[in-house]
Amino acid sequence: MDIQDDATRDLEDLKRREEEELASLLSQKYGIEYIDLTRVSINTDALRLVSEEKARGAECAAFDVVGKRVSLAVRSPQHPKLPSVLKDLEENHYEVRQFMVSRASLSRAWERYADLSFAIESKSGVFDISSEELKKTIEEFDGVPSIAKAIEEVSLLKKAFRISRILEVVLGGALSINASDVHIEPEEESVRLRFRLDGVLQDVATFDAETHTLLLSRLKLLSGLLLNIHDRSQDGRFSIELGETEIEIRTSVIPGTYGESVVMRVLNPEAIAVPFSELGMEPMLEKLVKEEITKPNGMLLTTGPTGSGKTTTLYACLREIHSPQIKIITIEDPVEYHLKGVVQTQVEKNYTFIGALRSALRQDPDVIMIGEIREADVARTAIDAALTGHFVFSTLHTNNAAGAFPRLADFDIDLKVVGSAVSVVLAQRLVRKLCPKCRKETPLEGEKKTLIEKVVAGIRNKDVIPQNSSVVFEPVGCEACNMTGYKGRIGVFEGIVVDSEIDAFVRNNPSENDIQEIQKKRDILTMPEDGVVKILNGITSLEEVERVIDIAP
Repeated sequence: MDIQDDATRDLEDLKRREEEELASLLSQKYGIEYIDLTRVSINTDALRLVSEEKARGAECAAFDVVGKRVSLAVRSPQHPKLPSVLKDLEENHYEVRQFMVSRASLSRAWERYADLSFAIESKSGVFDISSEELKKTIEEFDGVPSIAKAIEEVSLLKKAFRISRILEVVLGGALSINASDVHIEPEEESVRLRFRLDGVLQDVATFDAETHTLLLSRLKLLSGLLLNIHDRSQDGRFSIELGETEIEIRTSVIPGTYGESVVMRVLNPEAIAVPFSELGMEPMLEKLVKEEITKPNGMLLTTGPTGSGKTTTLYACLREIHSPQIKIITIEDPVEYHLKGVVQTQVEKNYTFIGALRSALRQDPDVIMIGEIREADVARTAIDAALTGHFVFSTLHTNNAAGAFPRLADFDIDLKVVGSAVSVVLAQRLVRKLCPKCRKETPLEGEKKTLIEKVVAGIRNKDVIPQNSSVVFEPVGCEACNMTGYKGRIGVFEGIVVDSEIDAFVRNNPSENDIQEIQKKRDILTMPEDGVVKILNGITSLEEVERVIDIAP
């Protein structure tokens, strides 16, 4: 009897595989995607959009919905009753994405109609990205340990419940501790979840391969990615609402040795809404920059590597000068955060920085922000705009403020006009701030004291040095800072405000070192000096500043 049962099961498995293979082949014929609904969760909110009678009659089923985008499983795109279903959905303003499925897949979806009577209470198999659900989830967490515990508990749930809850926990957890990125990384024996906190990755939890497969399918659907592509990278996005705030999630998927690796970038507008006065500039530099950016024409350039906070600084500047009396246009690649009252345009394949800049100049702007100057044409046009009644904000990839001028020379810009066009050059890095609840005071001594005293000796404006400079603070770690010793980040800056002396000096094509030497005669701090002042004020630690800046004189 057992042998007969085994043979029957083998035949059923073979038949099922053949049916799935046929559905996959037909998907290629009709030019739509294939999906196996036995491997993904069925969203009962989507299922409600098509009545069971209509779904069975047209051999289809709505299995997922995000906003006004619905995923519809079909046995045949040419089924005579399918147009009626599509018409109903389109009349309700739904954008339909069709997927080819087998009969077994449809049967699984149709079985879920039995759950609709209690789906609202049970949330069975549903991930509802609602403001209320996310708020409730966020309030459950008070740090990484509580998120890890929740993921461990979710892993014990049945499959239908698990996939709906785990994404809720991952996203809610990331938002609760202000993580900028979520990393899901398959490894040989498990899948690792990491969050980037204040610029540094931190392990959160691990889960099994089956959960990863289900989670990956859900994320691909949410992000508008192809489900049946596993051997190349894909990028997509989706958004969620938290109160009145819309948070965009940018999804990147790449193939790996043990499965597809996922990174979700959390673009929370509140995370970048740093007031100009809280960027971290020392008072003199802040005052000078503020004076310059309120002028009717000129240019402010921020420099530094990727992830050094340049975009945050530019957005803070735009918010500082924004008023109903001026028109601001931004050209970005891509638009990451939306600014109220600002016209934002995004660079595309056939809409380049130079094309967008020329178009923007025909829109009668007062202020233009260019995400990055990468090409000579863009550099020249931006300089011309700054000389002809516009204020231009942009970024360059150089190591320090002085390096901006040789970089512009590399673009064949006439240095005789650079000093007239460029008002301010800022260089910056981001450092983590010490957690105020657990930081530990320690005497400044030994090599640390020698190093800091050398930097302090070069500071011309001694008023910025705190009176008690014999102690510094070190990180400890507590629940408030997720045991890292740090909470939040702040900028470390240096700046060159172009005056007549700098203008005359730049015209002679000086080297980066020459510009740095003349800048030292002013009272504006260099990045190493600004970092040391922040160390002495207990804002950050020596180790943290040394992580991003070489402060040795």
